[in-house]
Amino acid sequence: MEQRVSFITLAVADVARSRAFYVDGLGWQPIFEADEVLMLPVAERMILSLWSVEGFTAEIGAPPATGIAPLTLAHNVATDAEVDAVLAEAAALGAPVTPAVRRDWGGYSGYFADPDGFRWEIAMNPDDTGAFVLAPRS
Repeated sequence: MEQRVSFITLAVADVARSRAFYVDGLGWQPIFEADEVLMLPVAERMILSLWSVEGFTAEIGAPPATGIAPLTLAHNVATDAEVDAVLAEAAALGAPVTPAVRRDWGGYSGYFADPDGFRWEIAMNPDDTGAFVLAPRS
């Protein structure tokens, strides 16, 4: 199997509410929309799929767990100021925000939660992994 991820699918309670947050609020552009799903290109050949809980359950065969998901989605930027700006943008949309702080690993990061509680880490990572995720792909 090739080492890559094509889709990240999150089960959401209300696709329209997620659309209002990601598309109308953050300004992201969908690649596909239907009643039960919203697909957003988030990287070269990668899609964030926001799928209704009902559609997700029908496809997977079991309902998703509830509570805080044991994962984070990360959005890296080049500077501390950009971290603060993205967190401020999310806060202006009503998202719960954990302010950014300097981390033990040398970076600067904070978090916000989308309407379904999925946590986004907004980070400036000063080492080689930070350079890797920000480097243009050919």
